[in-house]
Amino acid sequence: MQVFINTFGTYLHVKDDMFEIKVKEDKTKPAKISHIAAHKITSFIISKGSAITTDAIALALRHNIDIVVVERDGHPMGRFWHSKLGSTTKIRKRQLQVSMDEEGLKFVKGWLITKLENQTDFLNDLKKNRPALQEKLEQRVCSILELRTKIGKVEGGSVNAVADSIRGWEGSAGRHYFEALSLCIPATFSFKGRSFRPAKDPFNAMLNYAYGILYSRVERGLMLAGLDPYVGFMHRDDYNTKSLVFDCIEPYRIYAERFVFRLFSGKKIKKSFFDEFKGAVSLNTEGKAFFVSPYLEYLDSERIRYAGKNQTRMNALQMEAHKFANLLIEKSNEN
Repeated sequence: MQVFINTFGTYLHVKDDMFEIKVKEDKTKPAKISHIAAHKITSFIISKGSAITTDAIALALRHNIDIVVVERDGHPMGRFWHSKLGSTTKIRKRQLQVSMDEEGLKFVKGWLITKLENQTDFLNDLKKNRPALQEKLEQRVCSILELRTKIGKVEGGSVNAVADSIRGWEGSAGRHYFEALSLCIPATFSFKGRSFRPAKDPFNAMLNYAYGILYSRVERGLMLAGLDPYVGFMHRDDYNTKSLVFDCIEPYRIYAERFVFRLFSGKKIKKSFFDEFKGAVSLNTEGKAFFVSPYLEYLDSERIRYAGKNQTRMNALQMEAHKFANLLIEKSNEN
């Protein structure tokens, strides 16, 4: 299981070879203390304002438990990871080579085509129960499919040669997509397109938090598969940017989008879940407490059909990461 630590002042340490978590929400009351055995934990997600001992870090490393430090909006800042990489460096060498040749372009096209097809599948699902919006939704579906076709026809050798065009088409598809989603949620929470950091509205604030959790999971999946999260194919290799995480998350963004939309369209969202400050909106402690547990259930326990079997979404993601790494090795062997 994943353990989220969001309460300011929480203390994580080790007692009797178990993790002990002390949460003091009220100065007038004793701290709440819980103990968890290491074998039950896959990762800790820790917000700023918490304390963790080196003994707790060491116990986590011995049991291959991921420790991720995140911003208030859920975006990962960094993580503690074992110093011994569990795979061959051949994968990372080949990853660097492929990122600069025509093989890399094939991977990029595949990720983005899947992303845009996920978007149109979702909008087609929304059309079924919204007869008054069918025409508007269909227009946007057609526009996204046209952009998917353009991406599929791209040739040019390396990703760098066509990256600007691909990013432009992807961005246009995103505008059509989020306009359609805004039409479909309750008017109280309608929004004007995507807003990143900071979010400008509650929908984007919750979606950003959902993406933040997903970023962390994608990065972990890539590292377990032996891939370098910093060597990307499409996203720019800016300083300290985990470009491959941004590349590989594209087909999986739909997980966050469908789940967040489900909450808003089901009228389960309260305005009290959000804080506003100078035009920015963020998910607050009450909102995170409402959101995290069912979202993790959705990612880690709900089953989808993958490769002919029922798998959790995160198992499917991990298998895809290993498949990607193995494809790189196979191409290397062919050469």
